[in-house]
Amino acid sequence: MVPGTQAIARAAHLLRLVTAAGTDGVAVVDLARRADLTRPTAHRLLSALRQEGLVDRDEATGRWLPGPELYLMGTVAASRFDVTTVARDIVRSLAVRTEESAFLSVRRGDETVCLVREDGSFPIRSFVLSEGVRFPLGVASAGLAILAFLPPDEVDAYLDRHADLAEQWGAAHAPARLRTRVADTKARGYAVNPGLIVEGSWGLGAAVFTRTGEPQWALSLTGVEFRFSGERLAELGRTLLAHAHQLSTRIAGR
Repeated sequence: MVPGTQAIARAAHLLRLVTAAGTDGVAVVDLARRADLTRPTAHRLLSALRQEGLVDRDEATGRWLPGPELYLMGTVAASRFDVTTVARDIVRSLAVRTEESAFLSVRRGDETVCLVREDGSFPIRSFVLSEGVRFPLGVASAGLAILAFLPPDEVDAYLDRHADLAEQWGAAHAPARLRTRVADTKARGYAVNPGLIVEGSWGLGAAVFTRTGEPQWALSLTGVEFRFSGERLAELGRTLLAHAHQLSTRIAGR
């Protein structure tokens, strides 16, 4: 192992946890638990990141927040990686057409990160997903849609790395059951999450592809269960796939 690699990996994990917490911030004790670190180690790494401007600490609450340097880095990186400018009107169209909450998520390693949220006009909404929220692949509908269209060997490797998903997300995420949902998603074309994260909150996801055919993003919808049943589920799926295809085509033409 290259000297310092472990410290860098731990610091990067803490950065992801802090940014996932958003503007509410997160306490050091929670960060330490989620990162599987001792509290002194987590605090030492956070203090070093704060010195570099990558995180900040609310002195009134003691909670840790994203730092100003992340914003500056992000504006530079956005010119290469940001697709929200070409996707936002499609996400908005999806929300208008379906009246449900619509999202754009991006794959980052073994997770998806929500980039854009647009709420539809239906007054009852699901708040499982919002900008900055991360889920492991295969858990939320966006990540399931992406996972389903990865090469089979990548799916196998992912499931081997994350055989413990069921411990955190429930028995429905055991490898055998997740493989079944991956196969169903690929056959159907879009993913269905029947309230597996929050009871009564359903989701649909469709992969969005790079020019070379890699599933790098996903469009998704969330809403209450009675809005995602019967013929309407199939109608929502067709609308979602059409918008995902439109975005894939637009990205390929950039």
